[in-house]
Amino acid sequence: MLYHLIAFILAFILDTIFGDPRWFPHPVIFIGRFIAFLEKKWLGEDDNDDEKLINGRVLTIVVVVVTFDITLAVIIFSYKLNVVVGIIIESILGATCLAAKDLKKESMKVYYSIDDINKARHAVSMIVGRDTESLSKEGVIKAAVETVAESTSDGVIAPMFYLAIGGPGLALLYKAVNTMDSMIGYKNNKYLYFGRCAAKFDDVLNFIPARISGILMVAATIFDKKNFDTKNAWKIFKRDRLKHKSPNSAHTEAAAAGALNIQLAGPAYYFGKKVEKDYLGDKNREVISDDIKKMNELMYLTSISAFFICVMILGIITTILNYC
Repeated sequence: MLYHLIAFILAFILDTIFGDPRWFPHPVIFIGRFIAFLEKKWLGEDDNDDEKLINGRVLTIVVVVVTFDITLAVIIFSYKLNVVVGIIIESILGATCLAAKDLKKESMKVYYSIDDINKARHAVSMIVGRDTESLSKEGVIKAAVETVAESTSDGVIAPMFYLAIGGPGLALLYKAVNTMDSMIGYKNNKYLYFGRCAAKFDDVLNFIPARISGILMVAATIFDKKNFDTKNAWKIFKRDRLKHKSPNSAHTEAAAAGALNIQLAGPAYYFGKKVEKDYLGDKNREVISDDIKKMNELMYLTSISAFFICVMILGIITTILNYC
C-alpha cells in the first residue's frame, strides 16, 4: 500500500510537470486502435439491432478485460523485477490516466488565438465534439470553458478517483470505457445499439466521480474569492447540475458557470444537426477570453484539492494496515 501511495503521488507530479509528451506511446492510443479493430470486425452494415446490441456488449467486455489484465500483468511483472522499477512503472501508467496539463495546454491555444477567429475555431475543434466552423468569438470561448469544466471530471478527477482506489489497472479500465464512449457512444443510426453498452457503462463509472467533482469545484472557489463566486457556484450547481441528457455531464459545468457568473451550454450543432440543450447558469455578464484562463485555474484548484484528499485517505489506510 505504501508503494501504491508513492506511485500515486508521483503520477500526479509527472502529469503536472510533463503532461502527455507526443513521443510517448500513450496507452489510450493503443486502446483506441484496439476498439477500432474490433469495431471493424463486429459492426456490419447488414446487422440488425439485436446483433448490434450483442456485438457491442461483447466489444465492451473484451476491451475492458484486456485493458485491465494487461495493465495488471505489467505492474505485477515490474514489481517482481524490483520495487523501484514497480513504483516507476506504476507512476508512469498512472500519469497517463490524468489529463490536467494537456487540458490546460490545448485550451490555452484557443485563448492565444482568439483574435483570429479562424485559428480560434480550429484550436477549439481539437478539444470539442461539436461543429465549430460557424462559431462566434463568444461561442468559441464558451466551448473552451465548457470543455475544461466537463473534462475536469472525466479527464482528471474520475481517473484520479479510480487510480487511488484501484491503481493504474482500474484507472485505465475507466479510460478504456471513456474512450469507447467517445468513439462508439453516439445516438445515431450507426451506433445507437452497438455503442449502448459502452455508453451506459461510462454513465455508471462517472456517476460518483461527477458528483464529487462538482462539489469539489464549488469548494475550490474559496481559494480565490477574487475570480470566483462561491455562493453562486453552489446555487447554480444545485439548480442546474441535472440539466443535461447525460446524468453526469452538467455537474462541473454548472459549478463553473456559477463560479464565473456566466451562462454556459445551450443549443449546439453536431454533425450539421442542431441539438437543443438547456442553458447552465445565469447570464450575469458576457463571456470574455480571460474566462478560459480562470477556468483552467479552477480546474487546477479542484484537481489539487482532490489529490490531497486522496493522499490523506491513502495515508490513513496505509497507516492502519501497517499497525494491523
